[in-house]
Amino acid sequence: MLYKEFSDFYEVARKRHIIFFYVGYFSQHVVAAISETIKARLDTAGAAGPTRRRIFSSFVEMSQNIMHYSSDTLTPHEATENQMRRGSFCIGMKDDSFFLLCANPVDSANAENIRNRLEPLHTMSMEEIKSAYKKALRDETPADSKGAGLGFLTMARDASEPLEFEFVQDEHNPEATVFCIKAII
Repeated sequence: MLYKEFSDFYEVARKRHIIFFYVGYFSQHVVAAISETIKARLDTAGAAGPTRRRIFSSFVEMSQNIMHYSSDTLTPHEATENQMRRGSFCIGMKDDSFFLLCANPVDSANAENIRNRLEPLHTMSMEEIKSAYKKALRDETPADSKGAGLGFLTMARDASEPLEFEFVQDEHNPEATVFCIKAII
């Protein structure tokens, strides 16, 4: 029975052209290990240098979002170092593109703030995204940001299509919403 369960999962991943998948707690050490694996997998998948850079950049931003904002944590919320927060991440291929898909629970009260930061990016041109990125570099860090506030702009700049995102009520925790984001590169 164990092999059948593994085989079923493997077959779904193969059919969807998944080249990497992780679900669990993210920390700096886990991200470093995943980074090495992603680099090796992208090499074997034949990704060109600029594509590998954009994929890696988006992976870093997605993992930072999980470590800063996931509401499922093994570490205190106020801790600034050694964060360990739950999320999932995968990289796959579709036609000649790669896709990165990330999901993690967030406090439901924060979901609208995230949506308000993402929706404008959906309609911006690449030139507008690059301009907003440069402006954000010069501006003060947003009060609700635990980083420089550049994550979504970085992903949008690296993507070949508008970022896709969705919020779904967490069925196991009424105070949490699952935030999903997808970048195609």
